[in-house]
Amino acid sequence: MSSLTHFDKQGQAHMVDVAGKAATHRVAVATGRIVMQKATLALIESGSAKKGDVLGIARIAGIQAAKKTSDLIPLCHPLALTRVAVNFVISDGGLPEVECTATVETVGPTGVEMEALTAVQVALLTIYDMCKAVDRGMTITDVRVREKHGGKSGSWVADDTAADSD
Repeated sequence: MSSLTHFDKQGQAHMVDVAGKAATHRVAVATGRIVMQKATLALIESGSAKKGDVLGIARIAGIQAAKKTSDLIPLCHPLALTRVAVNFVISDGGLPEVECTATVETVGPTGVEMEALTAVQVALLTIYDMCKAVDRGMTITDVRVREKHGGKSGSWVADDTAADSD
């Protein structure tokens, strides 16, 4: 296992120097889900939630969050994002839930995994905020990076079978 990059030789936290790294096309995909009561999911699907279009507002919140990641995570670099897509899949089979997928892209010297994770978390938090009046027991779960592409390390895709057996 390699050493942690955000610490110098004295163990002090620092921002990683990416000046010498090549600018490449970088992509990260993160997912997560929010589990809720069936009635809450029905409100979201029907568009009749008191605060409005839950998924539309959550999508915008996720996009904004990706753009603000370096303001929230102290050692993240501010990045010029070229694309942020936030999508939702509603499922009422098994557990009633909304799954969120964020895809973030840039051309630069560092990856966008943190931006994708931030987009998912804030989108799901927005769903919680908009629906908490009817369902305080919602659970945000399974937030993770699913894949990343670009840079020196190339591509990585999560092994879904390993995650399912945890």
